[in-house]
Amino acid sequence: MSDVSGELVYRRGKEVGKAVYQNRALSKDGISERLFAFLFSGLVYPQIWEDPDVDMEAMQLGAGHRVVTIASGGCNILAYLTRSPARIDAVDLNAAHIALNRMKLEAVRHLPSQGDLFRFFGAAGTSHNSDAYDRFIAPHLDPVSRHYWERRNWRGRRRISVFDRNFYQTGLLGLFIAMGHRVGKLFGVDPAGIMKAENIGEQRRFFNEELAPVFDKKLLRWATSRKASLFGLGIPPAQYDSLITSGDGSMASVLKARLEKLACDFPLKNNYFAWQAFARRYPQPGEAALPAYLEQRNYTTIRDNIDRVAIHHANLIKFLAAKDAGSVDRFVLLDAQDWMTDDLLNALWTEITRTASVGARVIFRTAAEPSLLPGRVSSSLLAQWTYEADASREFSAKDRSAIYGGFHLYVKRAA
Repeated sequence: MSDVSGELVYRRGKEVGKAVYQNRALSKDGISERLFAFLFSGLVYPQIWEDPDVDMEAMQLGAGHRVVTIASGGCNILAYLTRSPARIDAVDLNAAHIALNRMKLEAVRHLPSQGDLFRFFGAAGTSHNSDAYDRFIAPHLDPVSRHYWERRNWRGRRRISVFDRNFYQTGLLGLFIAMGHRVGKLFGVDPAGIMKAENIGEQRRFFNEELAPVFDKKLLRWATSRKASLFGLGIPPAQYDSLITSGDGSMASVLKARLEKLACDFPLKNNYFAWQAFARRYPQPGEAALPAYLEQRNYTTIRDNIDRVAIHHANLIKFLAAKDAGSVDRFVLLDAQDWMTDDLLNALWTEITRTASVGARVIFRTAAEPSLLPGRVSSSLLAQWTYEADASREFSAKDRSAIYGGFHLYVKRAA
């Protein structure tokens, strides 16, 4: 299935809306869903907020595997290339994510060195990145993606110029994190202070003494009780409802628990998600762990494998419906199923089951802790899969991004 045309790419929000809308347009929930779809039609995730290292371990990803994944910010796709799969089909409804992924592929192909790639996607305040784009990347981009990155805002700045400053402070996620820092400072706490911690004990102390009390503030509890408060995390209304079930009934308690895991469960030197959340940047090479695609040791392998990736602006169910039976070995659904109605879940798993090879693995995350499939997806479909409950709990604990309640692994049974 080929990539869709530029006309479809700029039909803002329509495909996203089809995935999100579950209520009448003029109802309270319907208005909330439509606001989310409008916001989600722009850039949401400058980086992916799922841990690709956990993904690769859970998938047992290796040479020859055929992967279908949701694209999101694209860090996952490039990380998967370190395992040399045969093919990766990356699918997304979001036009901005499509443009970002296509630009990342051309950057890997055409920037002169690994250092240039790191400066473009890993460093902040590199003022000549837009010049590097013009010289090395733009000539190889498709017209639709070029239009996206070269479009000017009301100040006359091209969109690509965000890479001259700090790309990761943009998009809905970047703005949400910035707001979190402002809220902390409003209550006298600088979240970046945790970066002074030299071990997990000091991280824990900072969280308990500085960050945790903020979540007990009445203003924060009131604000986070509104579904729109989490749109910046890419969480639609339906997923908000699922997320809140994993706490004591308040969203503030849920967010506090997720931030506690991010702040306290992993050494800062091993967790680049914490660096983005608290320091608002990635570490410098040698300072701490980086995303796999920005580590120098992986550069040659990723560049050699870059032509194994295809980016598709499409609905995942329709995309799978066009693939041959038994043609996919690994599926990465991120948290997309949290958005879906029962009818959509069954349509998706019908196509997954049809296209899955024997022993195929499906991984996904959920806002709440349990898998959402039992009781919602047909028992005849689920009977063809084994849910790896113990492994799922282990992988959930390892996920450094810490934002999700559950990580889930299903394996296709032999006929």
